[in-house]
Amino acid sequence: MDTDTPRKTALVTGAGSGIGRAAAHALLAAGWNVVLAGRRLAALEAAARESGAPAARTLAVATDVTDPASVRALFARARETFGRLDLLFNNAGLSAPGVPFDELTPEAWRAVVDTNLTGCFLCAQEAFRLMKTQTPRGGRIINNGSISAHTPRPNSAPYTATKHAITGLTKSLALDGRAHDIACGQIDIGNADTPMAGKMKTGVPQADGSLAIEPTMDVRHVADAILYMAGLPPEANVLTLTVMATTMPYVGRG
Repeated sequence: MDTDTPRKTALVTGAGSGIGRAAAHALLAAGWNVVLAGRRLAALEAAARESGAPAARTLAVATDVTDPASVRALFARARETFGRLDLLFNNAGLSAPGVPFDELTPEAWRAVVDTNLTGCFLCAQEAFRLMKTQTPRGGRIINNGSISAHTPRPNSAPYTATKHAITGLTKSLALDGRAHDIACGQIDIGNADTPMAGKMKTGVPQADGSLAIEPTMDVRHVADAILYMAGLPPEANVLTLTVMATTMPYVGRG
């Protein structure tokens, strides 16, 4: 990064592992300041150290994205530490047990909705408030959608419903952000090789009732896609981007 160019700041939720960790590392390597948010402070601090970036460019904040007070505190810390926010990667998420729909408990449903949808809303709202009032104003929000924003897996109603809803939230933010120089896009990721996707290598349920091993891709390709979206000038936006293992059963799923 040019030393005369102010360093940009990103905030990544779910940054302690998997896609969030990879995104945080890529942004730090590209010269960004990064706020790493997630439930487990030790994992966030480890991810920050493992990036090799100077400690002054990282901030780890234990956060419950389902709690409005916790989210407000997160964004206040980001503002106090780095002065502004240029990018939010809304990545935190979870899934429910893959049980038949009629056996799904209301508690499991609410847990997924609270994290994947309400958590995304709360973080986007705080980012929106900060970006529209900072100088220079504006910024970018990237929401983690998923292939499930388009096509479900068997027994995945809570996860699929929230990821479809993220698409609506993304489009609304992209529209409402125009007046404030805030861009919003969505990245839909299929079978990135992270611990969460480890089951792909042993077999996962398919629409025909069978179990099948599915191909995966290196998570760095996801990080590269996020860097591309994040690096666009204010007048350009990727509204939706799908990055996936080439031969995974998405095109033709079911």
